[in-house]
Amino acid sequence: MRYFCTYFDQHYLTRGLALHSSLSQHCGSFRLWVLCLDEACFDVLRRMDLPGVIPISLDELERGDDELLLAKQNRSRIEYYFTCTPALPRFILDREPEVDLLTYLDSDLFFFSDVSPLYKEIGNHSVAIIAHRFPSFLKELEEAGIYNVGWLSFRNDERGRECLSWWRSRCIEWCYDRREGGKYGDQKYLDDWPTRFPGTIVLQHKGANVAPWNLATYPLEGKDGRVVVAGDPLVFYHFHGLKQLNQWVYDPSIHWYKHQLSTLVRRFVYVPYIRALLDAAHMTAPFLRTSSIARGVRDQVQVEPFFVRMAKKVRLVIQRVRLLVKRQYVFVFDRQVL
Repeated sequence: MRYFCTYFDQHYLTRGLALHSSLSQHCGSFRLWVLCLDEACFDVLRRMDLPGVIPISLDELERGDDELLLAKQNRSRIEYYFTCTPALPRFILDREPEVDLLTYLDSDLFFFSDVSPLYKEIGNHSVAIIAHRFPSFLKELEEAGIYNVGWLSFRNDERGRECLSWWRSRCIEWCYDRREGGKYGDQKYLDDWPTRFPGTIVLQHKGANVAPWNLATYPLEGKDGRVVVAGDPLVFYHFHGLKQLNQWVYDPSIHWYKHQLSTLVRRFVYVPYIRALLDAAHMTAPFLRTSSIARGVRDQVQVEPFFVRMAKKVRLVIQRVRLLVKRQYVFVFDRQVL
């Protein structure tokens, strides 16, 4: 049995269901605790009663946690979600003593092959993290963190609990969506874990946490209908930045990282994932009015002056025409993904 946790709201529900579907294919027996960030999400998951899924309401997480509630008063919605990241695994470990190793997953991950190699690499370590693996021309992005919050494993032992409690305390003290004094959100705190906390391992499997920001780091090739990353099978991909522009067009946002969407990545990574999202949207249709993936849990909604918005829209149209010509979008017609 393997144990995972994640969080999302109704707007990210399709991604959460796609994550669950991929775990069902590639993980064997598992439990997935889901912190539901709004009542609609909690209601849908409770009614769907998916195998292995245990929904947790936000009220349940907050109940009796005065420190978390106090932090909620001085943070934006997204900053409060960041603050909840370490609170969730600690909440579960406090209540589920049979859980030996708990892994937090960002809800926009999707698994493509067996997770066993990652657990073999973790072995008896108490904490497991994974680097962003930025290519050399994007190293400045490490200002937001050397390691990515997308996969974090904590063993239910003294070292694992010490690390988790320290991280939660730091996020209670300061967790904002800006760079300040060597900090950034919930993520920058991970930078010194390999030296601060004995028993921490940095996962080296090249097929783990492949993402738009590191596609240029390692060579990718297709083999027997699967993607291989520097000789390792693709285990999971982090679909950060994927946006549904309209009913027919999806933007992988790879161009933001000075890279281009290849035919290989389009066919074997993004097409299967978008199909999974469409299947999830079909599943949730009886429960929700809309099932859009246009906005993510970690996305901010900003209000700007009219002329600033108009100028941005003009630049956006020009950019999208260029990306369309370069075939950097993925298209859906009549539920067929191209």
